[in-house]
Amino acid sequence: MRYVVTADQMRAIDRATIDEIGLPGAVLMETAGRAVAEVVRARRRAGATVAVVCGAGNNGGDGYVAARVLREWGYAASAYLAADRAKVAGDAALHLRVLEQCGGRVASIATEADLLEHERAIERADVVVDALFGTGLARDVTGHYARVVAVLNRARGFKVAVDIPSGLAADTGAVLGVAFNADATVTMAFDKPALVSSPGFARCGEVTVAEIGIPAELARVHGVSLAVFERDDAAAALPATTPVDHKGRRGHALVIAGSPGKWGAGRMAARAALRAGAGLVTLAGPRADAAAPDEVMTAAIDPEAAGFDVALAELLAGKRAVAIGPGMPATAAGAALVRAVLERAEVPVVIDADALNHMAGDLAAVAAARAPVVLTPHPGEAGRLLGCSAADIERDRIAAVRRLAERTRAVVVLKGARTLVCDGAVDGFTTVNPTGNAAMATAGAGDVLTGVIVALAAQGAPPADAARAGVFLHGLAGDRAARGRIDAGLMAGDLIDELPRARADLTRRARPAPVGAEGAGPPD
Repeated sequence: MRYVVTADQMRAIDRATIDEIGLPGAVLMETAGRAVAEVVRARRRAGATVAVVCGAGNNGGDGYVAARVLREWGYAASAYLAADRAKVAGDAALHLRVLEQCGGRVASIATEADLLEHERAIERADVVVDALFGTGLARDVTGHYARVVAVLNRARGFKVAVDIPSGLAADTGAVLGVAFNADATVTMAFDKPALVSSPGFARCGEVTVAEIGIPAELARVHGVSLAVFERDDAAAALPATTPVDHKGRRGHALVIAGSPGKWGAGRMAARAALRAGAGLVTLAGPRADAAAPDEVMTAAIDPEAAGFDVALAELLAGKRAVAIGPGMPATAAGAALVRAVLERAEVPVVIDADALNHMAGDLAAVAAARAPVVLTPHPGEAGRLLGCSAADIERDRIAAVRRLAERTRAVVVLKGARTLVCDGAVDGFTTVNPTGNAAMATAGAGDVLTGVIVALAAQGAPPADAARAGVFLHGLAGDRAARGRIDAGLMAGDLIDELPRARADLTRRARPAPVGAEGAGPPD
């Protein structure tokens, strides 16, 4: 996993590196600026014009180093200062002087007249570097600075942000007034929330995490609880297979889903569970679905029917994991069924769609469930569970997923671009999923995800692992399916078809479990 640090944590880590380890700030700045220059060099040849627009703080200091190094490498690099020079202090002031002593020129664009004089040169540069504001920005970008950002955004050249695009709130990715739209971002030491999560990541382009001498151990020391869940993490979290597996060993998943007009949701979840590796899948609904895939067993379950308690016990018997919600009825009977499953299931329960809506206003029932629970809301469903709007959820997705996980003591999957997974049952550690694409914004994609997660849980993955690996696998299948497409036209069935190949991609490097490993059972 790649650690992701907040603005406050990064400040503390910087200070510890300087004060406790003894690495001078000026050296860190030199290394950071060189990393920015390296990214420019990787994309444009020597001789290209580079406009480095700097603010008064340390972000600007990184920019002065980048301008100096690029000049040494044969680029026509110029620095522009958007603040009063008297405000530049400390290590940034040192590197400004070094740039000038090495023959570089720092032009002022601190006034309207200065900006007007230089804006054409900035707009026509082959590369523009945004070194205005760093992760400490806590106010809206307005007035003259907003006009500077507008000039940067109008530039025709390749756009590079230093640490974070100016105007993004580091911890949420929200736009503070206006924000720079980068083609590439060079961030220092660790990822920041705005760079890896929605909505901020869409303004960052390709992100490079530059090693500048700060030890990775400092992230753990300072309590970092957010990380990007990477390919190797997903491979390690997938349940292992053996040459002597049989369908019983690979688990029996129960999918309770579907209702008149929505039978397809349950069928997709069930098909996805099979494609994600479950050995057996039973699809249950208000009536047995005669159109279910041939490979799927079916059952009827109705909480208003006589003998419901016995029927539910029989349905749960022998199952390794349960999913409930896709396409289920928004009725009192549906709500009763969700509560009965939470009260009686002794294996992990994945709750999605209308089953989530049935739990709005009764999060205590989730927290009191007998077995581990995985919730998979989109922002609208998360808002209903927390008593707020989808817009409130989107304003700070990381805070929202943690709040819901804490209140339910569940593993929460907050769906959307860069889906988040928070383990409220253990420690609240949160991961960001890097796979997936806009073409997956299609009906049924969430039902497929539910099937994937319940399949992995049925195969023995702990609930948090099933959720994180399931989200990664689902997104990887979407990335495979979208090849050759742009951003639309994908269908949920395309994701299902790609699941086995996506899983194979992940498991090529994984070592199979030994024959006779714990969890093997007799075939059904």
